[in-house]
Amino acid sequence: MNNSKHLMLFIVLILQSLAVGAPAQEDNLDSQPQAEFHMARLIFNNGYGPMGRNFAISNRGRGWWAIDYPAAEIHFLDGLSRLSRINVAEDSMHLSIMDDEIFDHPWLFAQQLGQGGWDPAPEEVVRWREYLYRGGFLVVDDFHGAAEWQSFQHAMSKIFPARAIVDLSSEDEVFNVLYVLDQLTQIPGRRHLYQAADGSIQAQLRGPQAWRGIYDDNGRLIVAINYNMDMGDAWEHADDPAYPEPMTALAYRFGINYVIYAMTH
Repeated sequence: MNNSKHLMLFIVLILQSLAVGAPAQEDNLDSQPQAEFHMARLIFNNGYGPMGRNFAISNRGRGWWAIDYPAAEIHFLDGLSRLSRINVAEDSMHLSIMDDEIFDHPWLFAQQLGQGGWDPAPEEVVRWREYLYRGGFLVVDDFHGAAEWQSFQHAMSKIFPARAIVDLSSEDEVFNVLYVLDQLTQIPGRRHLYQAADGSIQAQLRGPQAWRGIYDDNGRLIVAINYNMDMGDAWEHADDPAYPEPMTALAYRFGINYVIYAMTH
C-alpha cells in the first residue's frame, strides 16, 4: 500500500513539473529559427566605445556596423527569397562575435570594419577563429582607400597571423555556385555617384576594386572581402532611380552566391 502511494505521489510530481515547464518552452519560441536562413549582421566596437544592439539610429549617432540598415536587408532578403529556393527570414539578426547565437548563423555580414576602427580583443580573436573554422562565413563590405585597408588588415592579422589574404578571380568557386560572375565589376556606393556633363551617372571611388578572401586549410573560403566597393548600398538603393540598375543587379548576384556558398560549404 505504501509503495502504491509513493508511486502515485511520484507521478503527480512529474505531471506538475511538466505543467510548470510548458510555459517556459513557449516563451522561448521567439528565439527559435523562423526560417531556413537568417541573415546575421555583425555588431562591433566602432572605436568610440561599445555600441549596443538597441542604439538610437540617427544621422550622427548610429554605429558604423548598422550602415545601410534596414533598407539593405529589406531589399536583399526579398531578392534572395525570390531568386532562390531558400526559405528566408524577413529581417537580419544583430550579433557580436561573443554572442553564443553566432554559431547558429553560417553567414555573417559586416560593413565599415575598416572605417569603424575595428580592433578585436584577445577573447574575440579566439572566438573569431572558432566561428570561422567551425563553418562560419564572413562577408566584409563597404570600406575604401589605403588607410581603411591597413586598419582592416591589421585586425585580420590578429585573427589569422599566418593566413594570407588573397586576390579572388572569376575562377574561384564562390563566383560560380549559382550565377557565373566572370566580370568582377566595381559596385559603387550611392555617395560615390555624380552626374556628368552629358547627363549620365558616373562613379568616382578611391581606387580600383578588389575581390579578396581568406581560405582555410581545406580550400574553403571563410572570409570574402569587397574592397573599394559598397554592395550594401546597391541593395539599399535598389529602388532609387539615381542608382544604376546594373550595379544593383550585380550586387544581388554576388550576395546570393555568397549565401549559397556559405550554406553549402
